[in-house]
Amino acid sequence: MHPSEVVYLEHDGKVLLVNEDGEGPQQPVQGRTSVDEHLRFPTKQELRKLGIDFIEKDSLVLRYADRDYIVIKSYPKIEWPKDWAWKDHCASDNAVHPVVRDAIYRSIHRLVSKVMVCNDAGHVLMGMVERGHFRGFWTLPGGYMDHNEHPAVGCVRETLEELGLSIVLDDTEPVVTQRVFNDEGISFVSFTYRSTWNGDLGELTLQTEEISQAAWFSPQEAFGQAVSHFDREALRSLL
Repeated sequence: MHPSEVVYLEHDGKVLLVNEDGEGPQQPVQGRTSVDEHLRFPTKQELRKLGIDFIEKDSLVLRYADRDYIVIKSYPKIEWPKDWAWKDHCASDNAVHPVVRDAIYRSIHRLVSKVMVCNDAGHVLMGMVERGHFRGFWTLPGGYMDHNEHPAVGCVRETLEELGLSIVLDDTEPVVTQRVFNDEGISFVSFTYRSTWNGDLGELTLQTEEISQAAWFSPQEAFGQAVSHFDREALRSLL
């Protein structure tokens, strides 16, 4: 049976895997479909036997139908372990336990790109969201970035999709914010840019299944309306 608590050691893209007897390091085999035994993360006791010291950073909880697993994310106090497994090779081996693959998947940042569209009067454009985490609340235009998409491109695309508004970004650095919101360990990173637009709301073409209405707010009003941590941190720069 898989231990209820394991240690996820990562050092510059390398992770430590052990077999069911706690012996390691083990290597995944990309494309392997047969499963004779599982490769997994080690326990604290197994790491002591291997003589590996580490620094605990944080932890996450993986909740499956049958049980919960605690994964302690840690940094090993050793030189770069060239004989450990590349983390990117673990996903394609069925012998690698789902706890490993799930924990590695959750270690990848989710990237969000947004924009504060402001007019010369100092007001900020926001949209009322109709789906997702912030349904029923006002947010800045933006959303998840596509794969291989620069954040400065992503927020322009999202603004056009959501509001029918084609914008040009101001020549300013984005507000970059990172946060893990719960014990599932998924990290979000937001890039929020600025743009200037002095048009009328009647010129907008809303994607109504996602945005039901748009409105101008003063920076103070926008900050008070915002429920997204990333929106609030970006809007703080206008106050």
